[in-house]
Amino acid sequence: MFGYIIVNKPEMKFREFDVYHGYYCGLCRKLKEHYGKFGQITLSYDMVFVLMTLTSLYELETTKSMKRCVTHPLQKHEERVNNITDYVAHMNILLTYYKCKDDWNDDRKLEKLVLEKILYHKSGFSRNFYREKWNKINDILEKLSEEEKKDNQDIDQMSGMFGKVMAEIMLYQDDEWKELLNQFGFFLGKFIYLMDAYEDIEDDLKNHNYNPLKNIYTKPEFEDMIHQILTMMMAECSKAFEQLPLIDDIDILRNVLYSGVWYRYEQVREKREKEKEEKNV
Repeated sequence: MFGYIIVNKPEMKFREFDVYHGYYCGLCRKLKEHYGKFGQITLSYDMVFVLMTLTSLYELETTKSMKRCVTHPLQKHEERVNNITDYVAHMNILLTYYKCKDDWNDDRKLEKLVLEKILYHKSGFSRNFYREKWNKINDILEKLSEEEKKDNQDIDQMSGMFGKVMAEIMLYQDDEWKELLNQFGFFLGKFIYLMDAYEDIEDDLKNHNYNPLKNIYTKPEFEDMIHQILTMMMAECSKAFEQLPLIDDIDILRNVLYSGVWYRYEQVREKREKEKEEKNV
């Protein structure tokens, strides 16, 4: 899907990465069980983080097993699965379905339309079982699409709508942690939306696609502005995160929030600066 909420692998212990990879593989297996190979190709690092956060919060019993798969045919690897894995798999498909829909509207790429139709066909159980959540997210994303068509350049409003989507996904159940999870997911979603816009700004302008950063892109202070905005988003996200009673795998989760989320940002920024330098030579 997006792939911005990732680990900083060099800063992790080997055992920590094995645990993280176990949840990743477990989510991959559940996507295959529910949606086949088309489900597997939607696997997102962002949703692995959601899975691990909710697992740590609710302390669910997690089944561990050693498996082989197409990606690792010669050596068994650990898979970690619990009830939240199924939930996150369905939410992963929901987000990917709407991402394909959005990409088709933007780029008219046939493969996005095909995947959109396949995922809709295969998501019958999810759309029925999580009907209220699907409807809420659908309403938000339709409103977001309408505003994008209007070329709405209100960065806070536009990113806030996707923030509401992620907040809804974080609400695994209605309980005492609802407020904190809502805040956590909201700012996480805003970060993801703006990072996606930041990475795609040149291509979007070239292809005449919508981008909420269009009006500030030409400003000399563009890079500093974006860094400040993203930092604010993660600061609010981390504030809510630290109030949740998370114990299991807390070092892995903090690796993602305080280090991993900036890995892709630094890559994009360095590439952009290098290209500008080459043009000025």
